[in-house]
Amino acid sequence: MAKGDYIVSLDIGTSKIRAIIGEPAGNGISVIGVGSASGEGIRHGSIVDIDLTVESIQEAVDHAERMVGIHISSAYVGISGNHIQLLSSHGVVAVSSPDREIGEEDIERVLQQARVVALPPEREIIDVVAKEFVVDGLHGISDPRGMLGVRLEVEAYLITGSRTAIHNVVRCVEKAGIEVANLVLSPMAAATVALSSDERKLGVALVDIGAGATSVSVFENGVLVGTSIVPMGGDYVTHDIAIGLRTQTAAAEQVKLRHGCALTNEASEEERFKVPRIGSNQEIEYSQYDLATIIEPRMQEIFSLVGREVEKLGYAQDLTSGYVFHGGVMSMQGAGQLAEEELQAPVRVAIPEFLGVRDPSFVNGVGMIAYALRSHVRSSHSESVPMRTPVKTGGGFFARLKDWLRDFV
Repeated sequence: MAKGDYIVSLDIGTSKIRAIIGEPAGNGISVIGVGSASGEGIRHGSIVDIDLTVESIQEAVDHAERMVGIHISSAYVGISGNHIQLLSSHGVVAVSSPDREIGEEDIERVLQQARVVALPPEREIIDVVAKEFVVDGLHGISDPRGMLGVRLEVEAYLITGSRTAIHNVVRCVEKAGIEVANLVLSPMAAATVALSSDERKLGVALVDIGAGATSVSVFENGVLVGTSIVPMGGDYVTHDIAIGLRTQTAAAEQVKLRHGCALTNEASEEERFKVPRIGSNQEIEYSQYDLATIIEPRMQEIFSLVGREVEKLGYAQDLTSGYVFHGGVMSMQGAGQLAEEELQAPVRVAIPEFLGVRDPSFVNGVGMIAYALRSHVRSSHSESVPMRTPVKTGGGFFARLKDWLRDFV
């Protein structure tokens, strides 16, 4: 990629839509433009109003365009939600080469065999991800290319999603005048910037606390092995503040962002603020400690539910690297420490190291750009398809996903 070939990510979250523009910078990326808008047509991570969502996408893209002075024609789009499921699968083929050397074609064929499963009509296979390859009974192989063998097997899992949810996301983006360059599974994209290679190998839970829902993704041996959704997020904290302080939701959100503290024993009685009392013209003064007594119980509940989801997935004892959190609410004072106390495990808050996006809420968007750059560099035809050239979304849309998840094998 040459400098000037822009990469655009579109993160459709549970309360905000963010458009981020990046470009190659040495061996990495440089974030040069950011735009955001409220996700008015989204509730708890699902699109409930197409027109409002389209308007929000257009607003976010417009902000990013004006910052950089370019026209955005295509973008990588993140997808997540409780409709995403992992399904174990197995494939086996005979090695086709006369000299019995395993090549790329054999790997493609065995992964295609793993796709042959019966699915309900409302489910869509997004991709197949290899957990391990088996060559003539020898297990634990991550990349069999160049090895000699007669029989090639793969233990894999299929990533599937709701056909309706996926197509609604694509429809909204296209109605906003943006071509979908590719769909990117948000936890996998976030892992490129939030997790180290050792964390993915040793076992880690990547937790995205969004506004309306919390995504829990477990990585082990370098691959995504489980994913789940907790139907609770930062909006519940805002709702509690609005009730506790008897103020409007908008005022509660501002107070949370400016004065929020997740730990009562770290909150200050001296830091004080005023909020308008709902139903009157009065402003009532509160301290940060008063606010923390409202926030801490709800944050404890969210962290507790995260721990339970990891237990349900069967990995509670296998998280050597603990938990890595991201999402806007994790920028709150004391949030990481409270999570560590509640989960009784190592906790780290992921923050992108790029100017303008140094906030846990930007991990998904920046992760998509990092993924896009990696997949572009690895692509055999990358020189002929600049990132800013729209990629058509015809009938073979999901076929374009075939390589990206294998980066994590």
